[in-house]
Amino acid sequence: MDNFDFDLPERPPLILVVDDIPKNLELVGNILSLEQYQISVADDGDKAWKIINRISPDLILLDIMMPTIDGYTLCRKIKALEDKKDIPVIFITAKSSPEDLIKGFELGAVDYITKPFNAAELTARVRTHIDLYRAKKKNEYLIEELRAALVQVKTLSGLLPICCVCKKIRDDEGYWQQVETYISAHADVRFSHGLCPACIRTKYPQFAKAILDKQKTEADPSPPPASPKKSRR
Repeated sequence: MDNFDFDLPERPPLILVVDDIPKNLELVGNILSLEQYQISVADDGDKAWKIINRISPDLILLDIMMPTIDGYTLCRKIKALEDKKDIPVIFITAKSSPEDLIKGFELGAVDYITKPFNAAELTARVRTHIDLYRAKKKNEYLIEELRAALVQVKTLSGLLPICCVCKKIRDDEGYWQQVETYISAHADVRFSHGLCPACIRTKYPQFAKAILDKQKTEADPSPPPASPKKSRR
């Protein structure tokens, strides 16, 4: 799954254009380049298939009638790939019968643009489906992050077997660990060691006052308020 840094600007969307007519590739590429999209092109289904296995575009514009692999077959192959199946596919074609449209949608296409197409319509449909796709990927990422956080919280909930003598904790695999070792493995924390005031008084009674006074001074380093000056008569 993609990682998203919401503080950084997104990279320009990458669009794969597949058509066996060079003039169509040039026309579509020129229109979309004006919208600041990255463009990759393929003039037949075989080349497109190799590109798709190498990169993950944000959207695929796919002609239907092509040699070697037609658009329907290529769309079916794309939708069979677990890591590519969600990439939106828009057919650009002269085939516009209801049967053709239904077949494309059944194969997983998200939209159709008929030839000859209007530049404004092309850019509007492309923009809409890229925005939907990126929003979906972001939502999936956030849901996965939430699941991971809930799993981490769950590992710290419930009853923990703890030895009443040495205070070690038994983990899920039956091993006994020091408290700090166990918690460090299950949460994003670090430990520093010290003594609480009660243990200082018990273990070092002769030094307790000096140690506690020093700790108090370090915790509150501000100087004591000055005594008021006596007025002269």
